Amino acid sequence: MRFICLLLLYVFCFNVSGQTPRPKLVVGIVVDQMRQDYLYRYTETFGEEGFKRLMKEGFYLANAHYNYVPTYTGPGHASVYTGTTPAIHGIVGNEWYDKALHKSVYCVYDETVRTVGSSSEGQGKMSPHHLLTTTITDELKLATGGRGKVISISDKDRGAILPGGHMADAAYWFDETTGRMITSTFYLKTLPPWVEQFNKRKLPDQYLNGVWNLALPAEKYRASDADNSPYEVKFHTENKSTFPYDLGKLRHTNGNYDLLSNTPFSNDLLTEMAKAALDAEQLGKDEWTDFLCISFSAPDKLGHRTGPRAMELQDLYVRLDRNLADLLKKLDATVGAGEYLVFLTSDHGVSDVPQLLVDRRVPVGYLRSAEIKRLLGELTQQYFQGKPVVEAITNWQIYLNHELFTGDPKSGGVEWMVSLELISNFLAQQPGIAQVYAKNLIRQGNFDEGGIKGMVIRGYHPKRSGDIVLVPEPNWLDQGTVAGTTHGSPYMYDTHVPVIFFGKGVRPGSTAAYYRITDIAPTLAILLKVAFPSGCTGQPITEITDGR
Repeated sequence: MRFICLLLLYVFCFNVSGQTPRPKLVVGIVVDQMRQDYLYRYTETFGEEGFKRLMKEGFYLANAHYNYVPTYTGPGHASVYTGTTPAIHGIVGNEWYDKALHKSVYCVYDETVRTVGSSSEGQGKMSPHHLLTTTITDELKLATGGRGKVISISDKDRGAILPGGHMADAAYWFDETTGRMITSTFYLKTLPPWVEQFNKRKLPDQYLNGVWNLALPAEKYRASDADNSPYEVKFHTENKSTFPYDLGKLRHTNGNYDLLSNTPFSNDLLTEMAKAALDAEQLGKDEWTDFLCISFSAPDKLGHRTGPRAMELQDLYVRLDRNLADLLKKLDATVGAGEYLVFLTSDHGVSDVPQLLVDRRVPVGYLRSAEIKRLLGELTQQYFQGKPVVEAITNWQIYLNHELFTGDPKSGGVEWMVSLELISNFLAQQPGIAQVYAKNLIRQGNFDEGGIKGMVIRGYHPKRSGDIVLVPEPNWLDQGTVAGTTHGSPYMYDTHVPVIFFGKGVRPGSTAAYYRITDIAPTLAILLKVAFPSGCTGQPITEITDGR
């Protein structure tokens, strides 16, 4: 009898221990364009309560990657929250060429909705209607019968809209023409009083009327190159890129409110907005789990200008570290330490500035879309009697004019397979192009295929992607200037990003095992006890909970 009682007690304790209550609140943080190595390079200038607290008290994935190409902001945010890749969720770029409409479309543009909170007619015509699957935030709404709130904020519209999914209570983004946080009629008819009150604080003007100087003594920035660098895109009217920056002066020649997202003070604005949302929406205050999505866009906009070696970028991260510490302190006070769950990641990395690498004897360069178009124009003149075979080039993808491919030589048509092979072979011989994949080869591939070809397959949606996909050589970029940089490739400087889980249900630790960015959403689904997103192809990261 005693043995049976002990056995029953063991089973009861096991079952109870396995039923960890859901967190009261999930906070999803995406740092736009954050490379994984920044956590190491900038660690000496971080405090103890921001990134270091997340890593020390949370579970850190040191080898997490995007497993598809192209690595852009729209696809990145969609992949984090859907647990799948562009081949399934359909966000194949920030914009793509619509083959039926014969024009470029933006990933969150929606002609059927209107701006809310601003007089800017076009800034709010946005919604998630191009996203083809549910998100983890959608699944939370479904699981709670709509009772769990989902609020999403960002500087960029796509950074707010795609994480919030189709069922968010609201998504808010920064209107660079008026300096206000706005939304669209997809979510609300009017801004809530708390958002109106937040806008009345006029924080963007306070930031832009000040000066941006280093947060720490200059000698602390040992992880960065010299301040006066030839590899940085200068602000208009400036002949150098050095501290301090008189924002009150610069705003008048650099787009006024558009300047804000090129400074760390954009992150200050979003942090204050997040704190206001926590209070006004009473997030994490009842029995239903809520979800707050935050996407910090300034690291991307500044990173494009400066590259990853600039003092400006390191200073932004020093200040972002303080933003995170401030936010965690607020969560401890309002939701309760140990009662909320945070995950932090990035939507992509970034390349070093190619000219910097050239000057340091690395064989890289620039391959511009205009040059590709010129070369293809010569090819079509030679083999296709000058017919407009190429309709568009975007995202390193070539869209052909399908109306020409009738298969009937008498009507002027061009044979499809021969054309694909001819153009592909021609492009493969051009400097800076590593691989060329034609549509027929991609569609014959396996979704789980390895290598770069597998990344192309997972990033390819037949109805939205081009007919030919180009893969550049490492660090070769398509841009018209030797200053600044970008991203979008399948290489590790673009795919390798931080992933940290922290808080309720997460044990402290780290791993160097390989994980995909698409593993975040199913992991959250396990912790929240909700269904996986509808197109999910990732797998839960069992290490963060000891496999429970």
